[in-house]
Amino acid sequence: MTQTSHPLAIEIGLTAAIVAVSGVASDLPEPMILVARPASATSAAALPSGPFDPVAHRTLEIGLRAWVSEQTGVPLGYVEQLYTFGDRGRHAMADDRDPHVVSVGYLALTRTGEIAQEAPDAVFRPWYAFFPWEDWRAGRPDMLDRLMLPGLQAWASQETAAPQGRPSRTERLRLMFGADNGRFDEDNVLERYELIYEAGLVEEAHRDGRGAGPAPTPLGQSMLHDHRRILATAMGRLRAKMKYRPVIFELMPETFTLTALQRTVEAISGRRLHKQNFRRLIESAAVVEATGDMSHATGGRPAALFRFRRDVLQERPAPGLRVGARA
Repeated sequence: MTQTSHPLAIEIGLTAAIVAVSGVASDLPEPMILVARPASATSAAALPSGPFDPVAHRTLEIGLRAWVSEQTGVPLGYVEQLYTFGDRGRHAMADDRDPHVVSVGYLALTRTGEIAQEAPDAVFRPWYAFFPWEDWRAGRPDMLDRLMLPGLQAWASQETAAPQGRPSRTERLRLMFGADNGRFDEDNVLERYELIYEAGLVEEAHRDGRGAGPAPTPLGQSMLHDHRRILATAMGRLRAKMKYRPVIFELMPETFTLTALQRTVEAISGRRLHKQNFRRLIESAAVVEATGDMSHATGGRPAALFRFRRDVLQERPAPGLRVGARA
């Protein structure tokens, strides 16, 4: 067995996609992601990251909560481990002898009303600034037909034969972006990002040496290393998770109107929902209960206030909001 004369060290890092929703009571709430404030106008944003200390931290999640609290002052509610990201190129090149960083990605949720402060070098940014093609609330994004699909179709046409056992580029394009009247599934955020990365259409691919020619037209704001891939994983996980677990209420205030709840679900999923159908869904799911109070903040007719009914967690295993996928 061949042994290397330079054993490579491995470090474990913790990377958090920390999500909040701003303007919950407004007509257009926005999902926000906590990012490190770029050092300059030309530098890429980054998700909060920190090292795992096996001596100080009994578990990975304890380590995550500890350094997020220390570095940002942001209290975390729901936390879920996403995936382990360790591809070469995240922090090291092929000939580097620096420690190889394996990052454990997390999805974390917080309420904007609970955020006492942001660290001087961190700020909440709209997650659609990084993934503008994922926001369908105002209809099909113009950039899909104007910028993305022409480049993706040109890339797909270059394939002479699909790899054995895998769909062709054209089929993947149809499945992920609804090309040729295919279905656009909002849960497939990561799969769409990986497709445009593979096609060399995002700045990260060009930066990693995977894109030929000049730098591509910016498709959303880029991020450091593979942090946009981690964010895509978090977005897809949250969109799918809220359909079978009540995680959406980790982003809501203690009391809320049904309109505010619908607008928040729409903000996360990136698409509009039919009001009457949503109300019927809420009624059948029995996940909220009326408080008996009214909200006068709308400026119009007072609206009933509701709260999350936590007893539902003991009543059935999957009390989520099963909003249907877009056709």
